[in-house]
Amino acid sequence: MKLLRAWLAGIPAYLWSGWGALASLFLLLAAWEAGSALYGALILPDPLSVFATLGDLLGSGAAWPELFVTARRALIGLALAIAAGSLLGMLAGVSLTASMMARPLVTVLLGTPPIAWLVLAMLWFGASDGTPVFTVFIACFPVIFVGALQGTRTLDGQLKDMATVFRLPARMKFFDLYLPHVISYLFPAWITALGTSWKVVVMAELLSSADGVGAALAVSRSQLDTAATLAWIAAVVLALLAVEYLFLEPIKRELERWRSQEGGGERMR
Repeated sequence: MKLLRAWLAGIPAYLWSGWGALASLFLLLAAWEAGSALYGALILPDPLSVFATLGDLLGSGAAWPELFVTARRALIGLALAIAAGSLLGMLAGVSLTASMMARPLVTVLLGTPPIAWLVLAMLWFGASDGTPVFTVFIACFPVIFVGALQGTRTLDGQLKDMATVFRLPARMKFFDLYLPHVISYLFPAWITALGTSWKVVVMAELLSSADGVGAALAVSRSQLDTAATLAWIAAVVLALLAVEYLFLEPIKRELERWRSQEGGGERMR
């Protein structure tokens, strides 16, 4: 509850500090406008036309069901990857042997392109939700696993030795020793996986589903409607930015601030 109150209280200051990000977005919009003037509306519609199309899609209610379907698939796959990757990564990080055994498997998973997993998923799951969910899971899992593994392996050895000497319970070791340190590695991995999940789920829907944002992109592509295509892309990007910067990033900052305070307190003692 204390963390929630601190997060809510810190939102205004965090939003004010985001002027640099807004400046980069305005530069992107300016470059987009220049590209539209150079190549024409058929190749690259101007931002106003694209956002007007997005407004029509949202206002008519056509976009919401597709966005909900895509978000549901992405979040299910991401949640499974976070649960499995975080837990297995921390377990592997505890043992040097397990870490060495896991590295080749993680390299294979990271090196295999998502489109290859998508083809296999289409053979295994057909046109069901299992195809995009599995593809998101297998694309996000190694990223989160590596973050949890690195966080556990880089834990101060002296602290682990002290915990062993004093025979701390496993629960205390996890919540008071491992978790605060691993969180600083896990949160960047989760944010990276969040972006990956949206990209992968749209790709999977584009090739395997009859609904969702990916399917809507396929329809707009077949109609040569570039404005609608960019509008769907903008909807996905805006939803991703909202989740990351309004929810995940403030929590990450608060946790890191708490961890730094804890570290400062330990040094003073």
